[in-house]
Amino acid sequence: MTGTTGSHLRADAKINHDRVLDAARRAFARDGADASLREIAKDAGVGIGTLYRRFPTREDLVWVVYRSEVDRLCGTVTDLLVQHPPAIALYTWMQSFLDFLATKRAMADVLKVALARDEDQRLEVRERVTTALATLLAAGAAQGSIRADIAAFDVVMALGGISLIAGEADQRAQATRQLDLLMAALRPVPSGPPAGRR
Repeated sequence: MTGTTGSHLRADAKINHDRVLDAARRAFARDGADASLREIAKDAGVGIGTLYRRFPTREDLVWVVYRSEVDRLCGTVTDLLVQHPPAIALYTWMQSFLDFLATKRAMADVLKVALARDEDQRLEVRERVTTALATLLAAGAAQGSIRADIAAFDVVMALGGISLIAGEADQRAQATRQLDLLMAALRPVPSGPPAGRR
């Protein structure tokens, strides 16, 4: 018997899945979470029915795009540390994290609905991001280019603050200046308490 094998079908389905995610990522970044699902399907080269079979609701699609961005972000840590000294790897990753937060911001309203459905998944995502950042901080601390007393979650919160006040596309220069200030604060300091605590 001839015909398409199950493995070929699975490969085609994976290609379509990836195309939809890429198209959705572009659309959400450009138009926010209200981006047209028909346009996303068209951009991906699939029918709207195929999109709805994989993602029955807009929240489902937003959540999967969000998770794929988390996977991509966390997956860059090892390569960054191979390619760059720890401090440069950290700075590069934090720039990418701000881009990630900008994407999340564009999807914020729908993403809140998606995240509210599963608190455990939300906490898992936060833990993955914090762990990725902790790996970069630890590499810098081991080399001596980053302070060893920095909590990764504190840096995550600081980056969230930068995104909150300078997260628009036309504020990127301001966000970069604030990131430079944060990076300076992560550098080793002379022994002794900060001046403000004496």
